[in-house]
Amino acid sequence: MGTRIAIIQGHPDPQGGHFGHALVEAYAEAARSAGHEVRTIDVARLDFPVLRSKADWDGNTTPPDIAKAQETIAWAGHVVVIYPLWLGCMPALLKAFLEQALRPGFGTERAGRGWKKLLRGRSGRIVVTMGMPAFVYRWFFRAHGVKALKRNILAFCGIGPIRATLLGNVEATAWGGRRRALRKMRGLGASAA
Repeated sequence: MGTRIAIIQGHPDPQGGHFGHALVEAYAEAARSAGHEVRTIDVARLDFPVLRSKADWDGNTTPPDIAKAQETIAWAGHVVVIYPLWLGCMPALLKAFLEQALRPGFGTERAGRGWKKLLRGRSGRIVVTMGMPAFVYRWFFRAHGVKALKRNILAFCGIGPIRATLLGNVEATAWGGRRRALRKMRGLGASAA
């Protein structure tokens, strides 16, 4: 039996057609062909408000699109987050989605003086596209946005291990480079990695 995979498409453009959308399709297609089950959450097509206060954060009203996304994340054994690098981090819409979807009661809950991680037993993959060379982001900027997502959000909820794939120069890359990136995504999808 294959792995249940939830892919979170974090590009904020609901029109699609970006390289990140092609990466999601390549990963999902290869995963399904290998016998894995795949569900995709397209953040740009969801309807939810931005959390603006502690009352919003602690509130027990979950927007319908967020509740459906939570069902998908709870169903999955492997969570893949794919997004473009904007100002060194994830786009604001993806962050707003994660704040809604992973708030207390779903991602975590209070346990004495600390927090209980409610999403244990799931592995993760972060895939980030960027205009700069990936090694510059990794070594000069120390991949700070990816580290924040990995440690402060996903691992805080119990997801792990979490691996990252950084795809640089996507705007300047010749089709050969994009083909290699799509091939890499197919390999990751087929192995549910």
